[in-house]
Amino acid sequence: MTREEAIKIITEEGLENYNLNENRYNRENEVVIKYESDTWIVYATDERASTVTGSRKIFASEEEAWDNLIKRLRADKVLREL
Repeated sequence: MTREEAIKIITEEGLENYNLNENRYNRENEVVIKYESDTWIVYATDERASTVTGSRKIFASEEEAWDNLIKRLRADKVLREL
């Protein structure tokens, strides 16, 4: 998926707690997507805004990274609704 498609899904489904390659410090309990050194990185943060151990995934493909981000945001929404 593309960035535009991901943003559309985020808006339509009311997904929250994300950082879309923004140039800022991480916040608590969010899913982050970043582009660094010709790779896409997706990871989650904890209640201290630190990267959750084992959550960091590296992708060569932008499409796979956006797919992974949406998958994680949907999971986060399910957990928040419990």
